[in-house]
Amino acid sequence: MITDFDRFAMNRALALAARGLETTHPNPRVGCVIAQGQKIVGEGWHERAGEAHAEVVALRAAGDQAARTTVYVTLEPCSHFGRTPPCVEALIAARVSRVVFAVQDPNPQVRGQGAEALRQAGIVVESGLMEAEAVDLNIGFMKRMTYGRPWVRLKLAMSLDGRTALSNGASQWITGEAARTDVQHWRARSSAVMTGVGTVLADDPRLDVRLSSDATEQRSAWQPLRVVLDTRLRTPADSRLFATGGDVLILTADASRGAAFAEMGVNVEGIPTSAGRLDLNAVIDRLGEWDVNELLVEAGPTLSGELLRGGLVDELLLYVAPKLLGPQGLPLVDLPELSDLQDALGFTVAGVQRLEDDIRLRLRPR
Repeated sequence: MITDFDRFAMNRALALAARGLETTHPNPRVGCVIAQGQKIVGEGWHERAGEAHAEVVALRAAGDQAARTTVYVTLEPCSHFGRTPPCVEALIAARVSRVVFAVQDPNPQVRGQGAEALRQAGIVVESGLMEAEAVDLNIGFMKRMTYGRPWVRLKLAMSLDGRTALSNGASQWITGEAARTDVQHWRARSSAVMTGVGTVLADDPRLDVRLSSDATEQRSAWQPLRVVLDTRLRTPADSRLFATGGDVLILTADASRGAAFAEMGVNVEGIPTSAGRLDLNAVIDRLGEWDVNELLVEAGPTLSGELLRGGLVDELLLYVAPKLLGPQGLPLVDLPELSDLQDALGFTVAGVQRLEDDIRLRLRPR
């Protein structure tokens, strides 16, 4: 039977898990709370791959008080050897009495096996408490483990009249500083940031994580993989993408032409084409093989439109600035003309946040 304290403890575990939002790639974000009755005796979260899992950190904090406790964890405890030993073994050795986890681990190496091992050891196991919140926290990991593909998040910014730039291409800055900082956090939680070669040629972006602290901008120690879709390999060798460190992956039609990039330490891979363009389904599948959980796309109207038309966008981050750029401004996405409103792409609103004068909408396709 789930109690109010159970909900309180799991909510705390979720808050702990969120501390690893920008650091755990490619692992899931997991938090753990250990309680003796209604007294918390240990807690912890997984900080980064290769380091102790949340359950082990919490058990260390609890020490001798871990026996005959209830353990609240946001994801089913693992039962296999990876970079670290199985958490199930640690929980059994600590002689805990009860384990409550939010959601089953979709990893085929774990799915259901962790819970069964605990039950076989005589530990009471309950699952499903605050499952929706736990799934949302690890939406990319859940999708990759289930379908082999990352969660695709498309970031766009526009004026009130749906324009992204002036007719001459000038776009800095439509949104304000708070919105731009918000984008940095979305980059930081993403396994990869992807754009098209058109954006590289037009804007020469860095696509790295730069977070401001005390009025200074500092580059994050860990950087997401930066991905460029470049059918004909037109990316300039002196692009800023290559000057900021971290891994860059260029996906192209003919990887044999990428020897010069390979000498620079840049990954170049061939991807099948369709109608003269890279097959975006193949692109998304390949990024899943690269262990990409959450993919943030920052691209122009052509690539953005192709992803939307192909049904490949799981979530849209739309920043709206209170400005009017006029009908000559550049459009948000390139979509075919509609003859019937029923054919329009529809979205549900998953969240709205004000960022100083701007608004960020989180939208998910219907």
